[in-house]
Amino acid sequence: MSQINHSRSSSGKIVEGILAIHKPTGISSAQVLRDVQLQFDPSALFAPWLTRERQRRHDESARQQKKRRGIKRQNPSIKIGHGGTLDPLATGVLIAGIGRGTKELSNFLSCTKSYETVVLFGAATNTYDRVGKVVGRKPYEHITEALVREKLDGFRGKIMQRPPIYSALKVQGKKLYEFAREGIEVPVEIKERPVEVVELEMVEWMEGGTHEHIWPEEEAPKEEKEVIEKVLDIEEETGSNTVKAEDEPPTTLMSGALANTRPQPKPPAARLRMTVTSGFYVRSLCHDLGAAVSSLALMSSLVRTRQGDFELGKNVLEYADLQKGEAEWGPKVEEMLGNWARQHDYARNEENWVVQARKEEENVRSGRRMRDRDDDDGDEEEDRGILGVPSRREAEAGEKRRRRNSSSVEP
Repeated sequence: MSQINHSRSSSGKIVEGILAIHKPTGISSAQVLRDVQLQFDPSALFAPWLTRERQRRHDESARQQKKRRGIKRQNPSIKIGHGGTLDPLATGVLIAGIGRGTKELSNFLSCTKSYETVVLFGAATNTYDRVGKVVGRKPYEHITEALVREKLDGFRGKIMQRPPIYSALKVQGKKLYEFAREGIEVPVEIKERPVEVVELEMVEWMEGGTHEHIWPEEEAPKEEKEVIEKVLDIEEETGSNTVKAEDEPPTTLMSGALANTRPQPKPPAARLRMTVTSGFYVRSLCHDLGAAVSSLALMSSLVRTRQGDFELGKNVLEYADLQKGEAEWGPKVEEMLGNWARQHDYARNEENWVVQARKEEENVRSGRRMRDRDDDDGDEEEDRGILGVPSRREAEAGEKRRRRNSSSVEP
């Protein structure tokens, strides 16, 4: 990747658009964006953007200024949004919109995405993944690679999928996971939704004892487990490889923690690779695959390898680069945003951004104020005035001249 001289950012070039960041595991998508913002705000690359934003806020109407809160009005931050979150467990492509690029983020909610996940058989959790609490276990000795490959056929193409009970979807104004946490039965059936699995393949089969994936140890509370068992129709079964709570060996209290002495189960696991459409839950696929092979299953790991045109290893910024400073991430970010502008003809073309910034600077120097706006985020309307469409004030002045001329014409 070519190195770009950052001294040119001082000439007033405003960079904004869409880029992708490689989210690490263990932190939320929101935290990644906060970390990005902490790096971008004091940088030389985004100084022109912040200068424009300060002037835009200065030129707002008094009404608009009152809507802004204290320090946010004096000290704006780089505007950043995401094009679809990843759970803390997951890693991979996280789309970020910068500045006016945030207006393009809705396009990424409907594009296809590619994932790689590990399905671990024999147990289910309240969240359908390994960070949840166990709500059931079933035998897994009968599960073979051939059986799983056979059952995968039922998950390809256009299918119906029921979202996880631990999701942010709302029922009667309340999020699904809130019902589960409170031990309250969901008042209506969680309906299946149409989704499409464009591609789905097993890329690795892992026999029990040959991998590092394990079930969680923490059990869900009784009330929560009862609710989830009703929703998911889970009946815990016994078998030669299933240990029920009453059969577990005694535990020993050590330093405030329970040291469990029972042997760790060794269930099989499978690594899957897929491309899916919007609204698809990989966690639900793992859960449903467990039911399809007459057992239970959970998602042990998840990587989003591609979203839209962004793909790991090709055009995604490494999160670790942020910690190395602007000298490391600056040239990469500028090139990524420039490539996006050129490839997608964003704002007609990248040069329009520069033209727009220069016109705004000329307006400031000449003392010309932008027209008042009632909308809180009126970038689009502001752009139309800057790019040559008459402002409201100009239109009103023209109408007055027309009326004056009309009244002075003799009958």
